[in-house]
Amino acid sequence: MKSSTQRIVISSLLAALICVATMIIKIPSPMKGYLNLGDCIVLVAGWLLSPVYGFLAAGIGSALADIFSGYMMYAPATFVIKGLMALIASFVFNILHRKLPNLPSRIISGTIAESFMVLGYFIFEGILYGFAPSVVNIPANAIQGAVGAILGIVLIKAFEKSKIMH
Repeated sequence: MKSSTQRIVISSLLAALICVATMIIKIPSPMKGYLNLGDCIVLVAGWLLSPVYGFLAAGIGSALADIFSGYMMYAPATFVIKGLMALIASFVFNILHRKLPNLPSRIISGTIAESFMVLGYFIFEGILYGFAPSVVNIPANAIQGAVGAILGIVLIKAFEKSKIMH
């Protein structure tokens, strides 16, 4: 069992990785947002950490990336959306893993979490800019989600294989 200090350190490291992965490659999207690679670490945080620690690592790391990148108005929504993504990935994986192997459980939980992200940003941008114009970001967010899920699964498999995390 990990001590609370170990959980805090691992959560903080994942939050920092999420922030960096989100900021390192930013491709502007049509509605003033941007595509990034942070989702893969958001999912990893959900799969590795408890739901609460995963939520906090994903929410804080992603929101900090928005703040540091000049997208301050997105930060509160990003905190909630990315935090809930990790929470969803954690809960769904833990439920499915009782009956399914790791890989299908991760694929399904990652897909559900990423679908939530697409819906979350559609609703947030719909409130900001109107729902009709916000439809244009759905494909971009879906691509980001698919890439995030694939890379997240690759990363978690590498962690498992190398016994970095158990």
